[in-house]
Amino acid sequence: MNIGRIGLLVGVALASISASAPPSADLILRGGTIYTGSDAPFVGDVAIKGDHIVEVSPHVARAATRVIDAHGMIVAPGFIDPHTHMGDDLTSDDPARRLIPMFLTQGVTTAFIGNDGGGEIDVGRVLDSARTRPVGINYATYTGFGTIRQRVIGEAKRAPTPQELAQMQALVASAMCQGAIGLSTGLFYAPQSFSKTDEVVALAAEAGKRGGFYDSHIRDESSYTVGLLAAIDEEIEIARAAHIPAHVSHIKALGVDVQGQAPAVIARIAGARAAGLDITASQYPWSASGSSMVASLVPLWAQDGGRKAMLARFDDPTQATRLRTDMAENMRKRGGPTKLLISEGAERNRTLAEVAAATKTDPISAAIAVIRVGDPGVISFNQSEADIAAFMRQPWVMTDSDASPGHPRVYGSFARKYAKYVVADHVLTLREMIERSSSLTADTFGLTGRGHLKAGAFADVVVFDPRRYAPRATYQQPTELAVGVQTVLVNGVLAVDGGKLTGRAAGRALPHRPPTGTCP
Repeated sequence: MNIGRIGLLVGVALASISASAPPSADLILRGGTIYTGSDAPFVGDVAIKGDHIVEVSPHVARAATRVIDAHGMIVAPGFIDPHTHMGDDLTSDDPARRLIPMFLTQGVTTAFIGNDGGGEIDVGRVLDSARTRPVGINYATYTGFGTIRQRVIGEAKRAPTPQELAQMQALVASAMCQGAIGLSTGLFYAPQSFSKTDEVVALAAEAGKRGGFYDSHIRDESSYTVGLLAAIDEEIEIARAAHIPAHVSHIKALGVDVQGQAPAVIARIAGARAAGLDITASQYPWSASGSSMVASLVPLWAQDGGRKAMLARFDDPTQATRLRTDMAENMRKRGGPTKLLISEGAERNRTLAEVAAATKTDPISAAIAVIRVGDPGVISFNQSEADIAAFMRQPWVMTDSDASPGHPRVYGSFARKYAKYVVADHVLTLREMIERSSSLTADTFGLTGRGHLKAGAFADVVVFDPRRYAPRATYQQPTELAVGVQTVLVNGVLAVDGGKLTGRAAGRALPHRPPTGTCP
C-alpha cells in the first residue's frame, strides 16, 4: 500500500472519529464584536460548555451543539448592578417576578440587594432562597445598618448604649459569616440618620474584619444636614477608621444648592484613593432621583419616633410653623414643586404643583395631605448633566440602577447609559461603558469568575444590537422593557434567545466567603 493510500485512509478514519465524537461546546456565539471586560475589542467567537466559557478567540474551531450568529452584534460580559432594591422580587413566591425580566432584557445578569441599610439580618435565609425558588439572575446581598439599628434601638434619636452597640456588632458579624457581602447604610434616612460616625465605624469594622465592603447612601447628597462634601469626608473617614473598602452608592450632587460640586467631590475621593484608601462609587444615568415624599420633604427631627410620631407633629400647632417652614426649604432645595413627580398611589404621574392646583391649596399643604394617606414614591428632577458626566468619566465609578418601583431606572438604566451617554452624548466610549458595567464591578467586589469573557469564567454573557439597544421606559411609563438585546446567558443557560425571554431561571445566590479564622 502506497503512502498516499495510507494517508487517505487515516484522513477518512479521523474524519469519522470527529463526526461521531460529542461536541466540545454546547454553544458558540459566532462572529460578534467581543468586549472581554479587559481587552481591546475584536471580532471572534465565544464557546460555552455547561456553565463556563471554554474559549474566546478570533475563531473557535471546535464543534458545538448550537451556533448563534452574532455578526454585527456586541458580545460582552453580563452586566452587574451593585445597587438595587430587587430583594422582594428575588425572594418572591411568584416565579415570574423572580426571573427579573426588566434586568435580563438589558443584559444584567447579576445584582446586589440589601442596599441603603435595608439588608436583612438573616442573610442565610435570603441566600438559601434561591435553592428552592429559582431566580433569573445571580445576586449578592448586604446586611443593613438600618435593619440592625431598628431591631436593637428602634426609631429613637439617640446613641446606643455599650450593650446595644455590642449587640449590633454581633449581628453584623453573624450576617457576614452567613454570606453577606458587607454592611450597607442609608445615613440620609431615619433612624440611620440619628447615628454618629463612631457608631457606623464600629459596625463597619466588623464587616471589614471578615473581608466585607461598606456601601453607603451617604448622610447628605445635598444641603439637608451636613452637606455633600462633609458627607463624602465622613465616608472616607469610615473607610480609614474601619479598615474597610468603601463604596459611595448612586453618587450625585442633588439639588440647586450643590449642583456644580462634582469636581470637588471627585477631588476628595481621588485624594483618598491616592493616599491608599479603597474608595469607589456607582451611579445611575438619570438626572432625576427617586425617593419617598417623606424622605424628600419632611425634616429629620420630625421623623424621630417613626410615622405615628411624625403624624402627631402635623397636628401639633406648636410645631406646625417650624415643620412647614422646614418642608418648604427642603422643597426649594429640590427645585420646587414642579420638580417633584409623584410615582405611586392616587396622585401618580402628577407633580406636587399639579396636586396643589387641583386641590386649590399650597404645595406644602398638598404634600402633608398626601403623606397622611401614605408615603408615595417621588421622582425628583435635581441633578445637572455636567455633574452626571463628570462623575461618569471617573475610572472608579461603575453603573448602577438603584432600581426601585415607579422610576424608569428599574427597566432602563444600562440601556440608557449606552443610548444617551455613549451613542448620543459621547461621554464614554463603548468599551468604557461595558467595563464599568461588568468587570470593574466584579473585580472591585471580588466576584471571582464573573465580569469577564475568558476561558474558565462563568458564562454570563450579553449579546446586543448596537443599532437598537435602548430603553423604552420613561418617567410617565416606567415599566416598558428595553429593546435591542438578542441573547443573554446566565451561568451558561439561555435566558434571552432571539430577543425573547425564555423563562429559564438559572441565576444563583453569591455568598461572600469570609477569610479563614474570622467566623466560628
